[in-house]
Amino acid sequence: MICSGKGQQKTMRLYHTGEKEIRVPDIHIGRKNADFGQGFYLSPDRDFACRWAGKNGIINTYELDLTGLKVLHFTRNADWFDCICQNRRGHDTCDADVVIGPIANDTIFDTMGIISSGFLKPEVALKLLLIGPEYIQAAVKSEKAASQLTWISSGSILRLEEEARRKEQEAYQELFAKTMEQLTDA
Repeated sequence: MICSGKGQQKTMRLYHTGEKEIRVPDIHIGRKNADFGQGFYLSPDRDFACRWAGKNGIINTYELDLTGLKVLHFTRNADWFDCICQNRRGHDTCDADVVIGPIANDTIFDTMGIISSGFLKPEVALKLLLIGPEYIQAAVKSEKAASQLTWISSGSILRLEEEARRKEQEAYQELFAKTMEQLTDA
């Protein structure tokens, strides 16, 4: 679904974690084969952004003015899966200023790229991509969108949730392996 910002939410509060304060994000730094192609990745979920930051993390808070931007929204479906697979093969298919949608869990839970490798049948890969929690990301992809992203503040992440993160990853990987076995045996 594409919207232009008309009749929609006018601004979004977004968070980015890293090793330093980033007042002026660069949309050209980072992997071109990320979920939604090259861009500056953030999340509207502060807890998620903090949880996956790691040691000595800095959380940057931004506000994105969506006015006049072409915004592409994804849900966990076949279009989202196709976009992710194309982008991971280096074909940026997300023609928008901002792309908002689920994070492909295989990246945060480290399943070694099997989902988008082409090794699995697409229907099996999509079913695997649908398991686990749903976290949302926003990719700022154009200079226009970057100019409408305002840095608000930054701060140190005081509480690391390494044990909770490790347990979530282990539970995901167990479910992933079980589901993959069931799907590939069928």
